[in-house]
Amino acid sequence: MSYIPDVPYVPTPEPVVKRMLEIAGVKPGDIVYDLGAGDGRIIITAATLFNANAVGIEIRKEFVSNIESKIKSLGLNDRVTILHGNMFETDISKASVVTMYLLTSVNERIKPKLERELRPGVRVVSHDFEVPGWIPNYSEEFKEENGRVHRLYLYIMPPKKSEGIHPKFF
Repeated sequence: MSYIPDVPYVPTPEPVVKRMLEIAGVKPGDIVYDLGAGDGRIIITAATLFNANAVGIEIRKEFVSNIESKIKSLGLNDRVTILHGNMFETDISKASVVTMYLLTSVNERIKPKLERELRPGVRVVSHDFEVPGWIPNYSEEFKEENGRVHRLYLYIMPPKKSEGIHPKFF
């Protein structure tokens, strides 16, 4: 039986990708993880425009093969990695930024993993879908030239509950 992804493939428009990375404050030295990398545009943009290192996680093998070809043709092997795997099972603890274009129901399912694996201060940017139960540190409507409006949510991971602090979105 083959795996049927929980999220349909809908690419994030390039201007939205750039804005997501801008509101996350991506800079050289950051490690950007994209959950459900699709065609790789977020991780490639993070490396080429923001000089960050980037890791994409993608479950669809054909997408992974295409991204690997793009990474190689652009000479980004030293800064961009694509992992063929399930985002629910892949370690993301090295991330300083996480990007997502998942459904609200999937954000709800991935939330415990984010809370468990991400360090305080890690920035999480979600395109169009909130993380239920979290209060964004920042959100905006981003309007493309064609008039389409996108909602972007930025969350900054707070100290862990185990540290005795009650973060505002837990």
